[in-house]
Amino acid sequence: MDILVINSGSSSIKFQLINMHNKKVLCKGLLERIGIADGIFNYESHDGKDKIKETRDIPNHRVGIKMILDVIQDPKAGVIKSLDEIEGVGHRIVHGGEKINTSVLLTEANIKLIEECIPLAPLHNPPNLMGVEAVKSELPNVPHVGVFDTAFHATMPEESYIYGLNYEYYEKHRIRRFGFHGTSHQYVAEKGADILGIPRDQFNCVTCHMGNGVSFTAVKNGKSFDTSLGYGTMCGIPMGTRAGDLDPAILLHMLDNLKMSTKDVHNQIYNNSGLKGMSGLSNDMRDVQKAAAEGNKRAELALEVFAHAAKKYIGAFSTLMGGTLHAIIFTAGIGENDIATRERICNGLEVLGARIDKKKNDIRGEEKIVSTDDSRVKIMVIPTNEELMIALETHRVAEESH
Repeated sequence: MDILVINSGSSSIKFQLINMHNKKVLCKGLLERIGIADGIFNYESHDGKDKIKETRDIPNHRVGIKMILDVIQDPKAGVIKSLDEIEGVGHRIVHGGEKINTSVLLTEANIKLIEECIPLAPLHNPPNLMGVEAVKSELPNVPHVGVFDTAFHATMPEESYIYGLNYEYYEKHRIRRFGFHGTSHQYVAEKGADILGIPRDQFNCVTCHMGNGVSFTAVKNGKSFDTSLGYGTMCGIPMGTRAGDLDPAILLHMLDNLKMSTKDVHNQIYNNSGLKGMSGLSNDMRDVQKAAAEGNKRAELALEVFAHAAKKYIGAFSTLMGGTLHAIIFTAGIGENDIATRERICNGLEVLGARIDKKKNDIRGEEKIVSTDDSRVKIMVIPTNEELMIALETHRVAEESH
């Protein structure tokens, strides 16, 4: 069974075709600058022999999807003989709100529920739906499945997702913690349990998704119990350009006393804060580390603030595990590749029973246990694979629907 995975953005489409028998990627690609002059078409077959990078006119998502379907069955560069070999399409959808708490078939009713969530994810749900519409028009007879960033966190108990606001704001407006990066957290938690030989429904861990966006999740008995991102994608640990946790009084001060507009405040806390704002240099951890090594004090401070916040969340989440924390798992761009940041975060976590091994930690992009042999809590690096998680969920839902 071959599953096509689609991640549709406002001006881009990422795709992979995955064979579900052996979990291998048959081909992958990225379309960029859709609807903009000089669109870019990237494609690569599984063996790397067939690579395409071309400037093309890609006026809309429907044309882009047609290009993808044409190339994957192309007699020379393609990997399948016919589109009939595609038995399901998995679509990454950012927000399912409260009404969608698992991966679902994209029926008209479920698409309407996703549209109702547009106010919760105005930059993401509309382009996600454009991709759904475009692929459905070309492949109308296969199951289309929505896999949601928020769905893994639907298992959080009320005490985790209710804010300390007047309860009416939840009742009337559904203002609550939703959480994001759920596909990544689910994948590495399940993978971690399998590696350690612990049943998934008994596995307790803290998953640390650290890329330009950052979120940590307390996974208790294999399910999301709490998470650092909330109603939106700004809170928690400071990120590449996002501030992380802020006292709301700061925002009121910016509005009332500094006379900033809501647009200016939004721009500051989402686009000019985090590593970029603290260091005054860059949102890229590598640039900040280089500057810190050269003696830049603000860069060093940014690294310390990042690690401090990460330790705080790991410590807090570990207390939710009922006395048994099996693992701390690092993933995504920084988590998988940044040796120094992992070490900086883990130094001091010995109090939890987690001891990092500097020699084992000297890896990038590998799946490995990097804690000492006597560490009660295992420290793990697991490269995330959101596309495979989407494919697995699509396969499951498609099978259940038959």
